[in-house]
Amino acid sequence: MAITLSSLTDLAALGFDTIIDVRSPAEWAEDHIPGAISLPVLSNAERAIVGTIYKQESPFRARKIGGALVARNAAAHLEGPLADKAGGWRPLVYCWRGGMRSGSFATILKSVGWRADVVEGGYRSWRRLVVEQVYDRPVASPVVLLDGNTGSAKTELLALLKARGAQVIDLEGLARHRGSLFGAMPGGQPSQKAFEGALALELARLDPARPVLVEAESAKVGQCRLPPRLWRAMVAAPRIEIAAPRAERAAYLARAYADLSADPARLSATLALLRPLHAAERVESWQELAATGAHEALAHSLMAHHYDPRYAKHRARMEVPRQVVEAESLRPGALPVLAGAILARLGTF
Repeated sequence: MAITLSSLTDLAALGFDTIIDVRSPAEWAEDHIPGAISLPVLSNAERAIVGTIYKQESPFRARKIGGALVARNAAAHLEGPLADKAGGWRPLVYCWRGGMRSGSFATILKSVGWRADVVEGGYRSWRRLVVEQVYDRPVASPVVLLDGNTGSAKTELLALLKARGAQVIDLEGLARHRGSLFGAMPGGQPSQKAFEGALALELARLDPARPVLVEAESAKVGQCRLPPRLWRAMVAAPRIEIAAPRAERAAYLARAYADLSADPARLSATLALLRPLHAAERVESWQELAATGAHEALAHSLMAHHYDPRYAKHRARMEVPRQVVEAESLRPGALPVLAGAILARLGTF
């Protein structure tokens, strides 16, 4: 049976054990339904060959060759990743447009005895729902921004607030980037489509009766662009601003960016990107601090001369309600208390 998706939250409600993407590895890498596993029934090269034959020679010959390839690859999946699945296992299968690849694989799974279904319209039907959610619909909940200068532990505080029941969207987590020049994370960022898919699910799950807390970001998190509707809602949103001493923020950054500090070559190359924005002498002083392992002093100087002035200039242009939460410490033991203070302020919106 073909499953028609009418909303992004349908998949969770349908109760399938596994969602299987049978498209090629290249299609999977660009984007896929969150939570799906990749079991391609055609490799990148095989898909290209079958597509060329279909267009230039004969659709019938392409289907015959494709069918043999699908059967061969399906056999490898049955003997490999699916070998331990019990008789009651219930998978949902999709391909590009819900046609031959997913239908063929689902038929094989059904012949084994599993209750396999396919997604009507395949990945394209999912993508249409994503585009509708992030580009066409307004954000369902009132947006409140968690603001604060660099090093204010905003991302960590969002996680603590979510654990306490607050409605939160962690844009940096979805974009796999810490939102600054130094923010790249191991493994790189998702594609724009994959970022939008994960964000769309978060937006679809919002309770309109409650505010949603989002970290103050620019229009891009690394290379991932925020959808215009969400960005406009963020620009107009009231803010809860964390005010922490620069020394505390420097200490926090030295801890939070330990992965960057542990890679001197990467840290030096990132600092070099600041040369067009600052005098050569200042950048050289930062390079010296990095080379000697004075990471806390480096963070302090970067905030004093680079980040804090830019935050101040940006805020001077903002005319939105703002509540300030003072934070004397950003040490691990102090963050739960700070999260409680933020949660109390969130309850006033």
